[in-house]
Amino acid sequence: MLNTPEQPKSPRLLDQVVAKMRLKHYSLRTEKSYVDWIKRYIRHHDKRHPKDMGAAEVEAFLTHLAVERNVSASTQNQAKSALLFLYKEVLELELPWLDNVTQAKAPKRLPVVLTQAEVQAVLNRLDGTMWLVASLLYGSGLRIMEVLRLRVKDVDFARREVLVREGKGFKDRVTMLPVALAQPLKSHLVKVKALHEQDISAGYGAVYMPMALDRKYPEAAKDWCWQYFFPSVKLSVDPRSKTVRRHHADEKTVQRAVKKAVKLAGLTKPATPHTFRHSFATHLLEGGYDIRTVQELLGHADVSTTMIYTHVLNKGGKGVLSPLDQL
Repeated sequence: MLNTPEQPKSPRLLDQVVAKMRLKHYSLRTEKSYVDWIKRYIRHHDKRHPKDMGAAEVEAFLTHLAVERNVSASTQNQAKSALLFLYKEVLELELPWLDNVTQAKAPKRLPVVLTQAEVQAVLNRLDGTMWLVASLLYGSGLRIMEVLRLRVKDVDFARREVLVREGKGFKDRVTMLPVALAQPLKSHLVKVKALHEQDISAGYGAVYMPMALDRKYPEAAKDWCWQYFFPSVKLSVDPRSKTVRRHHADEKTVQRAVKKAVKLAGLTKPATPHTFRHSFATHLLEGGYDIRTVQELLGHADVSTTMIYTHVLNKGGKGVLSPLDQL
């Protein structure tokens, strides 16, 4: 009797999700988030396979999140995005009803903005790397992950520019490098280079390379220009390649440092690292800069997004003098 070769097993559903996300160069944090939502969706429906479910099950899950779990609109929309990805990109099912699933509307809130004096008070209570990161958030209008993902080659001291690679929406953009930060950043790089040389001597020194560039240029991962501007204080295992390398600094470290500084400064505003970006945009508009210029520096696709910062220009209820002040 002839032995027929066993048919290779098709990869598990979640492995397919991960493979498709990596093919499309999704970030690791998005990958983890989507996988988690898909797991919750499957568990919610007694571990039925998603291909055996449809509009009713998706709507029931999203309703469960909003009504029973009382999640925010942004959280519910993130869950919906994960399910959209699962059905359209992984299972490759054309399900027109999925586009019609009601999307929760997030409340439109005005951003928290600090005055220049308040920004100074917070920065004065930071030091070292945390001061540099916060100063770039405010001085260049960057998002926290845009700062932490900067490579050495992305900062041009001669042109006083910061090149943001693959920002929100996978778009590149150029923003300003404050003159006041040039020397502190150069001094910081001296320490980073010494750390990199130490890693090279210990048999490490390779950094994560985007878009599979490590396969195209195997030695580039150890080049100085590709190293993170703000590296982590310790080596770690890359969850994708299982390689031991030095990643960039953790965003939670920055968040904790800023939260502590805000408290020490005695501010009552709920300021976070992202508040520095809001303050950057607002203070430029207050300084008379054109809104289109601010839009370009922030990397907004639509000027209507930048328009939200004009609210602070309408001081005292759109410039109207209160009748109480006329008494």
